[in-house]
Amino acid sequence: MYLVKSPLLLKWYYPSLVWNKTRSDKVIYLTFDDGPIPVVTDFVLKTLKSFKAKATFFCIGDNIVKHPDVFQRVIEDGHRIGNHTFNHLKGWKTEDQTYLQNFLKCQELTGTDLFRPPYGRIKKSQVSQIRKRFPNLQIIMWDVLSGDFDPFLAPDKCFENVIRHTTNGSIIVFHDSLKAFDRLKYALPRTLQYLNDQGYTCEAL
Repeated sequence: MYLVKSPLLLKWYYPSLVWNKTRSDKVIYLTFDDGPIPVVTDFVLKTLKSFKAKATFFCIGDNIVKHPDVFQRVIEDGHRIGNHTFNHLKGWKTEDQTYLQNFLKCQELTGTDLFRPPYGRIKKSQVSQIRKRFPNLQIIMWDVLSGDFDPFLAPDKCFENVIRHTTNGSIIVFHDSLKAFDRLKYALPRTLQYLNDQGYTCEAL
C-alpha cells in the first residue's frame, strides 16, 4: 500500500523534511532512487539528455561500489547526487546507530548535502542524529510517487500517476532499478514530453 500524493499528515509530522519546492515557478524536480546500475541508469541518462533535463539521483552506496563507471556518468552529465544509505535500510526497522553508520558509509562515497531515506521511512531520532553530524543536509522526501516499483501497476498507470498529481515545484520519484524498469521505460519519456509540452523545466535539487 502506498500513496501517490504525499499526505498532509506526514508533511505536518515531519515539517523539517523537504516535500516539495516553491509552487510559484514552473519547475519540476525528477529524482531517481536505488541506482546506479548498468542499463537502467544508462537509459535514464540518455532519456534525460534527449530532453535537456537535469535530475537528482539518490544512490545506494553498495551500487556505487559495484558500478563506479555508471556513477561517474551521472556526475559527468551534470546531475545531482544524493545519499540513499549504503544498503537501502528501512529506518523504522533499524536501530539508530546501525542506521547512522550505514548512512555515513554512503556519505563517504557521495559527499552530498542531500539525503533520501529508503522507503521514506525514518525515525525522528535518526533525523536528529544525522543533522547533528551534518546540519546543512537536506532530507528530501517527495510530492509525487510514480509507483514504478510496483510490479502490479500497468506502465500507462504509472505515467498517469505522475501527470495527474504533478504541479509547480513537485518532487517526483522514479527508480533506476531493474524492478522498476518495465514501467520506467514507458513512463519516463512520456513524462518528460508532457512536462515539456506544459512549459515546465526539469532541474536538479
